[in-house]
Amino acid sequence: MSPRSASVNEELRRRSRERLLQAAVELVSERGYDATTLGDIADRAGSARGLVSYYFPGKRQLVQSAVHRLMHRTLEEALEREPHTEDGRERMARAIDAILGLARDRPVLMRQHMAGILQAEGFMQCPEQRRLAELLRDTMARHGSPDVESDYPMMRALLMGAVYAALVPGVPMPVPVLRAELFKRYRLDWELGLPPEGGAAGGRGDTDLSRFFATGAAWECDPRDQSK
Repeated sequence: MSPRSASVNEELRRRSRERLLQAAVELVSERGYDATTLGDIADRAGSARGLVSYYFPGKRQLVQSAVHRLMHRTLEEALEREPHTEDGRERMARAIDAILGLARDRPVLMRQHMAGILQAEGFMQCPEQRRLAELLRDTMARHGSPDVESDYPMMRALLMGAVYAALVPGVPMPVPVLRAELFKRYRLDWELGLPPEGGAAGGRGDTDLSRFFATGAAWECDPRDQSK
């Protein structure tokens, strides 16, 4: 039996890493961060436990990379859904709804993600996070910002603040209220984007995440890469 080619090995590594990312999102959504171990993630992914440390320095890096993947692909899907549009106001509305939708539909996962950012190791940049930033910067530019480099950090802070407010245990703010404030700031009509229906409380959302993790480039998240 002839040895596998380098391209085949690379594809197998890519798929292995993708399964780990998907398993991390699924398990943290179901159990929370503390109740999920690296062994649990490896078992769900069908991978050898030693492979986890090959791809990621630790659980925090793995989970942040996985959530950034989910956020990036969720945002990308919202921006490019049919009917496709280049209208800056509609794209801004879709972006806001995509991020708030994650807080509404995946409260356990997003609460753990926000808590992780506040830990000592803090916010770890990686290609997934940079792709998310690129999409938000592009949204800001299409919305008509005269200074994207100044307006993008404010947009990011407002979105993070809204997600935090929606997830505070015991005193969460309703997503429709947060949406209204963001829409007011960016002068968006309520009918744009994907208006919430009745302001229902959070749930688990779509349980099939394969479209977010099964395909695409095998981007690595290196915590040593802190370039902006």
